[in-house]
Amino acid sequence: MGQPVTVVQKPSSVAGVVRFEINRSITGMGHERYGGAPGPEYDRPCDELARRLFAHSGVETVHMNSNVITINMSHGADESALSDTIGSLFTYYHPGVEVPAVDGVA
Repeated sequence: MGQPVTVVQKPSSVAGVVRFEINRSITGMGHERYGGAPGPEYDRPCDELARRLFAHSGVETVHMNSNVITINMSHGADESALSDTIGSLFTYYHPGVEVPAVDGVA
């Protein structure tokens, strides 16, 4: 359940730079640059995505502008799981997760 995000990885001419385009704007019209995972006080979708991307080893910096996400990776880092991380940003209930029930609702 949730909103799957369509992710397309685009080629980059710079080694270690990975670029993705998604089907929705994640920052509005602004730029966001992250040199590390943002703290819990930052709670916008772009902040949450940055936290999830920095959880992968090898991610050095993340830049987002509207629907384009650019990630600088350390040499030899594996970038294969990044697309799935971006695509699942708005998926709230994964298989095996119990959906919360509200008392009194039929």
